[in-house]
Amino acid sequence: MRPDAALSARLVVERAGFRLDAGLEADPGEVVALLGPNGAGKSTALRALAGLVPLSSGHVTVEGTDLTTTPTEHRPIGMVFQDYLLFGHMSALDNVAFGPRCQGVGRARARALAADLLDRFGLSDQARLRPRELSGGQAQRVALARALAARPRLLLLDEPLAALDAHTRVAVRSRLRGDLADFDGATVLVTHDPLDAMVLADRVTVIENGAVVQQGRPADIARRPRTAYVARLVGLNLYRGVASGTRVEVRVADGGPVEVTIAERRYGDVFVAFAPRAVALYRERPGGSPRNAWPARIDGVERFGDQVRVHLDGDLPLSADVTPAALAELGLGVGDRIWAGVKAMEIAAYQA
Repeated sequence: MRPDAALSARLVVERAGFRLDAGLEADPGEVVALLGPNGAGKSTALRALAGLVPLSSGHVTVEGTDLTTTPTEHRPIGMVFQDYLLFGHMSALDNVAFGPRCQGVGRARARALAADLLDRFGLSDQARLRPRELSGGQAQRVALARALAARPRLLLLDEPLAALDAHTRVAVRSRLRGDLADFDGATVLVTHDPLDAMVLADRVTVIENGAVVQQGRPADIARRPRTAYVARLVGLNLYRGVASGTRVEVRVADGGPVEVTIAERRYGDVFVAFAPRAVALYRERPGGSPRNAWPARIDGVERFGDQVRVHLDGDLPLSADVTPAALAELGLGVGDRIWAGVKAMEIAAYQA
């Protein structure tokens, strides 16, 4: 536990058929995203930080104060729930003033503090509106203002953009990053959306099956995934193997070893990763520049944006991104047998 950490926690929660065991740290002003699939334990971790779920063991320390046994209502936390949970009978102003009022601040002072926060968030014109009269983005920002009004030292955000439509989400995500930049405490954000994590967080902690499997800066997570789940999120083909120089022997499910050639010399257990766009498709086995070529069968085709993702099953199952024109020119369809090639320079290899 670092003495200068704004948040230091070891969260162990045991219940029937599930165990969460995760360590979390955050610096002052830092946003840490908890990223993981449904059922991984993200929301359980957030609720444990809030005191809503009791710890089986471990601790929660905020700015040097041990809050492990402190009741939820006495913890210096602010929380924004997925559905915001604004008080429907109150105006936006009174929703934001609620926290200071609960702390004993007088009505006039609490409303003045709330008005100042709403002004900072660009919501002065909505101060007298009730939640049903607000747009999704406005409601999300009122909920954030309400959480900050009580001057917490730990801010917990549970899927704060999940209730928004796709168009609104883009604009609110950008604005939220600016709002969080002004908070000098620790922020923990739970999300299953990798874009939310990459845009909003300073650091990402990936949880799978109740355990931390990877953590680091968003760019490092995206560049060097360490599990199949993370690789899928960031759109990379990922394999684990044993390297000896520029040769990596990869073992795949239901198959024998597959040799992958890399540009840099590596030794021992490694991950090898490459982007689907690095994969070229051929009707016949390619010669020339690709130093890696594997036979495959097209297992599926899906269109996204101006690209087509081709899912391949073979010695090395992988995905390839090609243009619709390239797919049409090759005359390829589901079930066709082809060759997939990747240049050694396009493959990243790093220690497992």
